[in-house]
Amino acid sequence: MLRRREVLAFGLAVPVLRSRRALGQSRYPERPIRLVIPYPPGGVYDATGRPWAERARALLGPIVIENMGGAGSSLGTAAVVRAQPDGYTILLAGTSGLVINPLAATSAAYDPVHDLAPIAILGLNPTAINVHPGLPIRSIAELIAYAKANPGKLSYGSSGVGTVNHLVGELLKARAGIEIAHVPYRGAGPAMTDLISGHIPMLLQSVTAQVVELHHADKLRMLAVTGTKRLAAAPEVPTVVEAGRPELVAQQFIGLFAPRGTPAAIIAQIADVTRMVMADDELKRNFAASGFEPELASSPDEARDLLRAEIARWTPIIRAIGLRLD
Repeated sequence: MLRRREVLAFGLAVPVLRSRRALGQSRYPERPIRLVIPYPPGGVYDATGRPWAERARALLGPIVIENMGGAGSSLGTAAVVRAQPDGYTILLAGTSGLVINPLAATSAAYDPVHDLAPIAILGLNPTAINVHPGLPIRSIAELIAYAKANPGKLSYGSSGVGTVNHLVGELLKARAGIEIAHVPYRGAGPAMTDLISGHIPMLLQSVTAQVVELHHADKLRMLAVTGTKRLAAAPEVPTVVEAGRPELVAQQFIGLFAPRGTPAAIIAQIADVTRMVMADDELKRNFAASGFEPELASSPDEARDLLRAEIARWTPIIRAIGLRLD
């Protein structure tokens, strides 16, 4: 539940919602909204979507979160694409599900530009390149040297085939000339468990507060992050640019989308609420502490432009490394 000060912080949104009621749009929402997170619980999408939903309930009413993992987020995304475009099904999606999967799929289950209506971008999130602390590796250069000296002995986990984390791993292998086997998981939670227990030696994982905490507790070792600046929560960890690997820069976007055909007034209403949510000081601090860079004033048009720009950026990279998702 929101505290009173948080509800008051959203006061600027009230005139917007009242004006829509005056235009005869008072019947939305009249039942719970379903927010589909196309990954299992425990990853960056949960860490982003759940705080958004907690605050958005003050203005939109009940929001039911449904984690629908599988096929690198394609399963949940396709379910939203097929849903009724009535504003009661919303997708929390990002670069992996809306850019990489469709570009690399042998037969794409959906067209993100044609089949979805952008609402707003919540922010950007880099990947952390992690190893088990028992390995004698403390930098990207040492990782590459170790892989070359021990061919076939390293493997890396990711939250699924076709995720940004997977693509960063394949880029690293291709550009550094090393062979590291990919071990895909059905989400970040199981992959993290296996890294900590030593079942896998390496994990490419979106930065979350949990990743930072485990790094500081010496449960894992972050070698670098794929953003363009160091994390405020872990300033000792270099960026891939500082590590001499600028080709690995990758920050996935995470945003809200609805099925194509959802009324524009409903899209605008959810976007207005999202801007109010993202302006919350506590939310901004929490996101920054976990390495997530919040987008404070995104609009449906800006979200659409970013989606198209990311498709244009990743297309030649995916073709160059020959990534195919069967």
